[in-house]
Amino acid sequence: MNDDTSPSLRAAAILDDGSGDAEALLVSIVNQQQRAGRRVRGLLMTNPVGAKNCATAMVLVDVQTAEEYLVSQALGADSQACRADPQGFARASTVLRRAADEQPDLVVSNRFGGLEVGGGGFCDELLELMSRDVPVLTVVSSRHVQAWQQFTGGATVMPAQPQALERWLAETMTTA
Repeated sequence: MNDDTSPSLRAAAILDDGSGDAEALLVSIVNQQQRAGRRVRGLLMTNPVGAKNCATAMVLVDVQTAEEYLVSQALGADSQACRADPQGFARASTVLRRAADEQPDLVVSNRFGGLEVGGGGFCDELLELMSRDVPVLTVVSSRHVQAWQQFTGGATVMPAQPQALERWLAETMTTA
């Protein structure tokens, strides 16, 4: 029996499996929703001008204020260690905590990644947003899909295709 009266979680992840540019799609959706007059909050990843390799700085940008947060550590070109800086993520988390109080139409988080898989990163902020029934959209790599599913209790994972995302947004925005 299908119980349509039970609330569904308004969270989804765009699958980054190499078949499409998930991060560019997330940026495009933010721009599209902002142009449509929706209150979008959250964080997107950007690369400093001239950055061409994986050892460059990682910077998160607040989609509302354009404030930047350095979230990587300079470990050197030959380092094999994770360069994510938990303190940088902690500073950037203020954007998501503030969003929880603003009742936005949509909150984006650049990625559900290794820090979140380990219980850190933006876990607390994402859970708070979801508990307040705020629509949340992020990106997840293939290797972290199972962790995303466990974290959210089975939230949507969709391909990095504009049509799939547009369907999710249409369904999610009408259930507010």
